[in-house]
Amino acid sequence: MTEITTTQRRALRAAAHSLKPVVSISQKGLTEAVLKEIDRCLTTHELIKVRIYDTERETRESLLEAVCSTLSAAPVQHIGNLLVLWRQRPEDPAVAGSSKAGARKPSGPRLTKKAAAAKTDKAARARSIVQGKPRRPTRGNRAS
Repeated sequence: MTEITTTQRRALRAAAHSLKPVVSISQKGLTEAVLKEIDRCLTTHELIKVRIYDTERETRESLLEAVCSTLSAAPVQHIGNLLVLWRQRPEDPAVAGSSKAGARKPSGPRLTKKAAAAKTDKAARARSIVQGKPRRPTRGNRAS
């Protein structure tokens, strides 16, 4: 089982807050297929949530320990029927399953220089309004 510090645990809990469970453990319990799926998800995502159905608290804790020890993962959080697990992604791309993962082109339309400058200028104006800086007077409300 991988150990993490309390600071790392706090940051991982915050990052996991918006995640949805990607694996479910149900009536048949922790089978080999479930372990393979958890391993695959940890390799892909590093941080995952697992939902457990129809078990008591002690059983959930033993499942958490079994998964973490089997897959060399770190337990981040156990709240109710949700388990949060973390395991650092391997450095070797062949272990990760896809050697072309980092070679993908960014998707979506590319902005022209003029459009990118306008977008940046718009963001700067929005920040100045939020920060409470005075706006330049417009034509209708100039001081005489």
